[in-house]
Amino acid sequence: MKCKICGNKAVIKLRAHNIALCEKDYIAFFEKRVLKTIRKYRMFDKDHKILVAVSGGKDSLSIWELLLSRGFNAVGLYIDLGIENYSEDSKSKCINFAKDKNAELEIANVKEYFNGLSIPEIARYVRRKTCSVCGLIKRYIMNRRALEGGYDVLVTGHNLDDEVSTLFGNMIHWQVEYLARQFPVLEKNHDKMVKKVKPFVTSTEREVAAYALMKGIDYMEKECPFSIGATSLFYKRLLNELEEKQPGSKLRFLNGFYENSGIFQTFRKELKLRACERCGYPTTETVCSFCRLRERIGNIVEKSEDRL
Repeated sequence: MKCKICGNKAVIKLRAHNIALCEKDYIAFFEKRVLKTIRKYRMFDKDHKILVAVSGGKDSLSIWELLLSRGFNAVGLYIDLGIENYSEDSKSKCINFAKDKNAELEIANVKEYFNGLSIPEIARYVRRKTCSVCGLIKRYIMNRRALEGGYDVLVTGHNLDDEVSTLFGNMIHWQVEYLARQFPVLEKNHDKMVKKVKPFVTSTEREVAAYALMKGIDYMEKECPFSIGATSLFYKRLLNELEEKQPGSKLRFLNGFYENSGIFQTFRKELKLRACERCGYPTTETVCSFCRLRERIGNIVEKSEDRL
């Protein structure tokens, strides 16, 4: 199998694009497609100050690597969730990557916001699913750190598989309001919100993994222990079977949705955002979900201490 560009031995075949490439040409091909996505959706340019949410996994470290190698002003943000060995290992990957690239890394710790409690402990206290609590907290911290740091845009490493599984789930359950909002760019719609973008939406998980391997990125291979059994993983397996039989299906599905997403806009409800009475950040309620969670945890901890 020869590289379609240079004729040398190919190391990867991309059936969805009907192309086989050597390592050098694959890296160039991959980066060109990602940069095209960034331009197409007007995500950011080299004049912008970019904050990249990094978890230590292949996706987030790969987009950080790509942006740094292409001369973008990109700083990493790692959120320590306090998940036993998993968080320590993933944090080490981010710290080592930043040192190797001479890049700036900011670290936020969930325990600083919640009386020294980790994400699993918070979830147990409030009797909610760990992933639900984690998502709420991470979204708040990412937006706040981006805003307070003066960043123009927040970048996440969501890939094509992530976006298509989300789209599939929303379609299955006809979550029309979510469908109306699903897009690679979430524009700033409040003075205390930062624009959020997903440059990897047209790149599959396999393509990102190949890029990380070829670039020599030392990433966290094991998944979060709380993601086991997630519905999104089931959807990904189904979509992978479809992709195997019909290469390019994922990309066609997502691009087709983006091109025709206007049909869902009639279901879109404009949120009336106000400033949270506690923290000042946007919410549809008097007090935002993050602050309500903090207060609830504070009350539970206080009652627990009173019993001692």
